[in-house]
Amino acid sequence: MNRAELADFLRRARTRLSPSDVGLAAGARRRTPGLRREEVAQLAGMSTDYYARLEQRRGSHPSRQMLGALARALRLTDAERDHLFHLAGQEPPRPGGASGHVRPGLLMILDRLHDLPASVLSDWGEVLAQNTMSMALTGDQVGANMIRRWFTDPTGRALCPPENHEMHGRAHVASLRAVAAARPDDPGPATLVAELRAASREFEELWASHEVTVRRPSPKRFVHPVVGVLDLDCEVLLGDGYGHGQLLVVHSARPGTDTYERLELLRVIGLQDLSPTGHQGS
Repeated sequence: MNRAELADFLRRARTRLSPSDVGLAAGARRRTPGLRREEVAQLAGMSTDYYARLEQRRGSHPSRQMLGALARALRLTDAERDHLFHLAGQEPPRPGGASGHVRPGLLMILDRLHDLPASVLSDWGEVLAQNTMSMALTGDQVGANMIRRWFTDPTGRALCPPENHEMHGRAHVASLRAVAAARPDDPGPATLVAELRAASREFEELWASHEVTVRRPSPKRFVHPVVGVLDLDCEVLLGDGYGHGQLLVVHSARPGTDTYERLELLRVIGLQDLSPTGHQGS
C-alpha cells in the first residue's frame, strides 16, 4: 500500500468535484474548492475520521468493498478506479463478470433525478448506488443484494404489501435464473443461487419452477410508514448492455394522483425518520 500516493490521489479527486456534481447542496460559501472530507465519507458510507486518516497517510488497508465505495463517491473512471485499487495494494476488478463500478455518467444521471427515487442495480440484484429520494423510500440499501434480502431477511419485504409478495418473489427468482444462465462463469450469481437454495425453501420451490424473465418496467406498490400507500411506475433502463449489465431503476408517479402528492411529501421529508420505530428498506 502506497500511503503517500493514495492520500494525494484521494485529495486531488475530492477537490476537483463540486457538491452539485454529486447531488449535494452547495450550502455556505466554501473557502477551498471541491468536496469536504465529511461529504466524501458520507457518500462512501464510512466515518469521516476513517476517510481523514486515509488522506493523512495514517489509514489502515481499506477493503475492496471500501475502495469500490470510494470510487463511486469520487466519480472515478474505470482507469482511475483501477489506479485507486493499485495504490491500496489490491487487484482491481477484472472483466468477465458484472462490474460493481458505476460509471460517472450514470451516477450523474442518478444525481439529477433529485425528485424521483432512483437507484443503480446489478442485473443480479446488488444495490450499487441510490439517490436521496430512493433512500427516503426504501432506506439505505447500498452494498446489499435485493434478492438475498427478500428471501433471508424479513425486513426485506417491509414496504411491499403482503398480497404482492408472491409476485415479487417469482420475479426475483426468474430474473436471477436468466442472469445465471447468461453468465455461467460469473461466480456472483452462481454463488447467490447456491446460497439461497440452501437457505430458503420458498426460493428452492420457485427455482424448481424454472421461470425465466428479465427486469422490465412495471407498476410497483409501496406502503411507506410515513406517507402511506404509493402506487409508482417503475422504469428499468439498461446502463451498459444486458449480459454484464447495470440497471438504472426509476420510480415515478402520475401527476394529479394521490401518490404524486405523497411522493412530493416524501421529497420534503427526505431522510427524516418520523415514524415511531423507524422503517426498513425492501
